[in-house]
Amino acid sequence: MTWLVTGGAGYIGAHIVRALSSAGLAPVVIDDLSSGHEAFVPSGVPFVEGTILDRALVERTLRDHDVEGVIHVAGYKYAGVSVQRPLHTYQQNVEATRIVLEAMQAADVANLVFSSSAAVYGTPDVPLVTEDLPKRPASPYGESKLIGEWLIRDQAIALDGALRHTSLRYFNVVGSGDPVVYDTSPHNLFPIVFEKLLAGQTPRINGDDYDTPDGTNVRDYVHVADIAAAHVVAAQRLAAGEPVEAAYNLGSQNGLSVRQIMDAMARVTGIDFTPEIGPRRPGDPDRIVATGDLAARDLDWKNRYTVDEMVRTGWEARRAASLV
Repeated sequence: MTWLVTGGAGYIGAHIVRALSSAGLAPVVIDDLSSGHEAFVPSGVPFVEGTILDRALVERTLRDHDVEGVIHVAGYKYAGVSVQRPLHTYQQNVEATRIVLEAMQAADVANLVFSSSAAVYGTPDVPLVTEDLPKRPASPYGESKLIGEWLIRDQAIALDGALRHTSLRYFNVVGSGDPVVYDTSPHNLFPIVFEKLLAGQTPRINGDDYDTPDGTNVRDYVHVADIAAAHVVAAQRLAAGEPVEAAYNLGSQNGLSVRQIMDAMARVTGIDFTPEIGPRRPGDPDRIVATGDLAARDLDWKNRYTVDEMVRTGWEARRAASLV
């Protein structure tokens, strides 16, 4: 029996594929390579190139590989850009999730781990985000993830328990668990800073007048290997028929400021720089940090990496890619 990873050629998906293999669960990958890279898929792992908007392809993949569960990671993950591309975002995240659910029902696949997002909470006004906090997404991306959770919930109700599922919500995923795989997003803080440093340019902080100890906004940064491990435990619990919550936050509990990240970047890379200070980005809250208590209880969730280790693993993977 195998687990299908949609988006398994992407940064997060490729780490989940490796974690599945390490746990003795056979993965198969489907990815359209719109943002993923076939080179991220380990040798020997079956790879199907194609879009999950193709229902026949998804169903055929499920049947051909005797899939027992799906880890649904594929999606359009750019919250800021989703404001300019709402229709594309809904197609990639909502319609695609509906199609995956439809194909799963047709192929009698009963287990689903959904890669959701803490963006479903919007801009919370509490120090720590918990799973029961009201959902007020502030972008089409966040809305699409919340709708995805609703679709899964409603399908499970319609199938009277024949679909077992959980959704994992997280914020800023960083670092690398394999020197072959690194974050290639043009919108995430770590790759933006890495590219600036590699080009001999100075990274920038967007605003230093927030209501935080050092004036820069505080976010949840979690290591990609920890994220991958939690997906695997969730899959194992579903397959074993063990109880799971409908959703879990994979949060850091404490958070890190952008200036703390910049200090770690300089410290770990050995490149001494003083970040430029730019204006605030509209709508950026002072602090968003989630608790991970439920996930710690059920999914062996913990933060195993310091900020320096997060930076070091990401930097080493990005530099290794430059040498290829």
